[in-house]
Amino acid sequence: MISGGSRTLGDALQFATDTLEKTTIDGYDVEARLLTQWACGVERIDFVKRPNLLISNDKIEILEAVLARRIAGEPVHRIMGFRYFYGLKLNLAPETLEPRPDSEVLIDLALELLGTNLPKTILDLGTGTGALALALLSVFPQATVIATDISAGALDIATKNASSNGLLSRFSGLQSDWFQKITGKFDLIVSNPPYIRSSVIPDLDIEVRNHDPLLALDGGPDGLTPYRIIASEAKNHLKINGLVLVEIGFDQAVDVANLFKSSGFTKVKLQQDFGGRDRILAFGFA
Repeated sequence: MISGGSRTLGDALQFATDTLEKTTIDGYDVEARLLTQWACGVERIDFVKRPNLLISNDKIEILEAVLARRIAGEPVHRIMGFRYFYGLKLNLAPETLEPRPDSEVLIDLALELLGTNLPKTILDLGTGTGALALALLSVFPQATVIATDISAGALDIATKNASSNGLLSRFSGLQSDWFQKITGKFDLIVSNPPYIRSSVIPDLDIEVRNHDPLLALDGGPDGLTPYRIIASEAKNHLKINGLVLVEIGFDQAVDVANLFKSSGFTKVKLQQDFGGRDRILAFGFA
């Protein structure tokens, strides 16, 4: 607990930093700043311009409470209730994954591969928060997106995120088990499907195991079940010269590529993430 009478923003940040430094949390200093900023209701610049800003007892109590939650394993962005993805502020929900920065490379790859062949129709399978769908709408202003998810709760938060980011007029949510309710063809099909092997899930970090929805994690016994579905059915919903982009696990590139090749696709490109790990595979028709 922060001791003393009047507490400043600088005091609050130092307390949060000292508290998280005693844990095994990587990047504890960044998370301390994020939680202090959120709990105290300030802007990032205030840490530089107004370090002597007095912080009320109520806000100090909020900070102490969220630090306890973080130490117990709740991810920082789950505590805050939102995360930024490709410049968009996305609210989170228990039914959705927390979008990770490494997934942003899918958007960059789509821009690179499509060039001037701008997509008009996009399908996002397993949309979650709507991260991929909404980021693609933000970079392809002529496009519309159908975003599917098996979870009604995920679709609800994705639709709210579309609205809050001014993209609702080009966004359509559809509750569907992969292609089950999909009709028509698309210029671009994307997905960040569940790809973790079922047997590995109990060994995941507590931040993932206890806070990400199982439906969005479990890719079946070998982690490839969703890719089999996408590879076998995407060809019926892809326009001529269309592309399929999927996120993959770091060790799945060969297996996923083989699944798509057996369905008549050709590998267009394998893209690494910011850490140099295999992350995105792009396919077109052979």
